[in-house]
Amino acid sequence: MNVQFEQRPSLHGYQIGIATLDSAKSLNALSLPMIEALWQQLSTWANDDTICAVVLRGDGAKAFCAGGDVVDLVHACRAEPGSVPNLAARFFADEYRLDHLIHTYPKPFICWAHGYVMGGGMGLMQGASTRIVTPSTRLAMPEISIGLFPDVGGSWFLTRLPGKLGLFLALTAAHINAADALALNLADRFLLDEQLDALLAGLVQINWQERANEQLISLLQALEHEARSQLPDTQWLPRQTQINQLLDVPDAASAWDAIATLVDSDDNLLARAGKTLVNGCPLTAALVWAQLEHAKHLSLGGVFRMEYAMALNCCRHPEFAEGVRARLIDKDQQPAWHWPDIHSIPAAVVEAHFASAWQGAHPLAELTP
Repeated sequence: MNVQFEQRPSLHGYQIGIATLDSAKSLNALSLPMIEALWQQLSTWANDDTICAVVLRGDGAKAFCAGGDVVDLVHACRAEPGSVPNLAARFFADEYRLDHLIHTYPKPFICWAHGYVMGGGMGLMQGASTRIVTPSTRLAMPEISIGLFPDVGGSWFLTRLPGKLGLFLALTAAHINAADALALNLADRFLLDEQLDALLAGLVQINWQERANEQLISLLQALEHEARSQLPDTQWLPRQTQINQLLDVPDAASAWDAIATLVDSDDNLLARAGKTLVNGCPLTAALVWAQLEHAKHLSLGGVFRMEYAMALNCCRHPEFAEGVRARLIDKDQQPAWHWPDIHSIPAAVVEAHFASAWQGAHPLAELTP
């Protein structure tokens, strides 16, 4: 299962629930059993009056969670080309239900987001009421490289970034450090990697019967005061004006062309972003553009319902399976994309990814708002 659960006694009979992703070797990549175990335990804790707060963390020094464990998923897709494997239908439905649960959790929910926080890890982190980053934190949505799209609520949090930054980060898989995460409202607090034990020790000393939120804030402020001197410099905010101008374009193909010009930039960060895009999946770029347009006026539940349709249709089309094969299975780093040129992708192919891939009511109809 690779998830550990613990309940630490606090004052007056209350307890702190601690969930630990326990697969450090895989950078805590989320498997279906891990997702199901988390959903069950978090749901139980949400309804347990003795649980006053929940902490979600990852084992090992390298990552909170580097994404979903998509290899088995792609093996199932390759075994059933053109269809939606049962594993895919279950995986994405359960993952999105878990993410939605965290977004709507009725108790303080603290996510310790150290190291790599990518894809599925971002889905877990972004719904938390207190998102803690550290000097080692690197946030990213890397789906452009594997032929998927920035799901797990990416439609929700990327559209809320200023200017064109959400579009840029989705198209380039660019890493975000702690300072930018705080400035972009992708994180709430900055602590040191070695302060996790102090945080847990402080949580159990809070009087959860009286003005608990004030005590929690005071605890976080005190720890953050010790850490502030190690906050890194921002990387993307100084480049925001340039990115906004670059992506002031009418369509996905124009956005691709604009970012591709960065490959030879003297700015190493921008050059790396350009190279990631041009080595990525053109269909993903087209989907990202449409996804962020469709999501502008959707509720949180509506976002997850849209992304569920997109995810299942990605399993039916060849790009996702080919991207994972090239990056994670065979590791030849040479994906043979079915649509290698974004300019030649039919609009109907993009729109088909938003169509229902199931019979009857939407499997995530219960997600509100």
